[in-house]
Amino acid sequence: MFTSVEICAGAGGQALGLEMAGFKHVALVEIEKEYCKTLKLNRPHWNVINEDVRRFDGKAYRGIDLLAGGVPCPPFSVAGKQLGSEDERDLFPEAIRLTEVIKPKVVMLENVRGILDSIFDEYRRAIKESLEVLGYRVEWRLLNASDYGVPQLRPRVVFVAIRNDLAAEFTFPTEVIHAPTVGEVLGDLMEENGWLGVKQWVERANDIAPTIVGGSKKHGGPDLGPTRAKRAWAALGVDGSGIANEAPDRNFVGMPRLTNRMVARLQGFPDDWIFSGSKTSVYRQIGNAFPPPVACAVGVQIRKCLSEVSKFKIQGA
Repeated sequence: MFTSVEICAGAGGQALGLEMAGFKHVALVEIEKEYCKTLKLNRPHWNVINEDVRRFDGKAYRGIDLLAGGVPCPPFSVAGKQLGSEDERDLFPEAIRLTEVIKPKVVMLENVRGILDSIFDEYRRAIKESLEVLGYRVEWRLLNASDYGVPQLRPRVVFVAIRNDLAAEFTFPTEVIHAPTVGEVLGDLMEENGWLGVKQWVERANDIAPTIVGGSKKHGGPDLGPTRAKRAWAALGVDGSGIANEAPDRNFVGMPRLTNRMVARLQGFPDDWIFSGSKTSVYRQIGNAFPPPVACAVGVQIRKCLSEVSKFKIQGA
């Protein structure tokens, strides 16, 4: 079993995916108390540390196999005004600091597609060079969640850095898993209260979803994104202006809203994953998560890389 430390753990999307890939989490660092409650509700044995990552020294975890994290995306998203390193929420420097302290075999960091915009060319170069100075070779790749069976667009950039002394190569996952439609994924949940119109709705919701947007504390109540996203949801027969408390009733007429459980399923969370907090807090936890199936796919490739390292050590012993 390979070990990992995760920063900015959120509600556990990446952690769950890496667990599925065969990693044992020795520490998960998350600043939000409600998110920490979610993590502990689902995995009481996890060592969840409710702390600002800026105060996490990491020394106790020196030499672990993997340092992972989904550092905050607002500094690089269009919605967050793309302030990059000038945004106080930019935690890439903390990830690099912890890489130097912990010296993991592998580093995995994910962020929004916006970090690939030309405005951040120099910033990406600085991240790469900082990790190279610490003795790592760095790759990044734009991954679409829909290529891993997740029924939404959700492009995400994943950085993977391998320590130079490891005699093994990392390759990003290449196998494409067909994503089902929104209707196929949510039909049973929409029908929970006996909605008579569910069959017609499933037929209309015949494509994958647009990217689910979690928003931030500065954002209002939960909804499915800006105007353009709401139009895309409407094309699927979904009212994106809010989140429902429950599925449509038997005689409901019109476009239904999604519940948080439905949104969680669209993110790739299993139905038994419990979220703590108010409806708005839960929606943000779900919407800001890294889909577990994508994290799992990358984690499997990292595990293969680490397994090669272990094999070389045994052969050389």
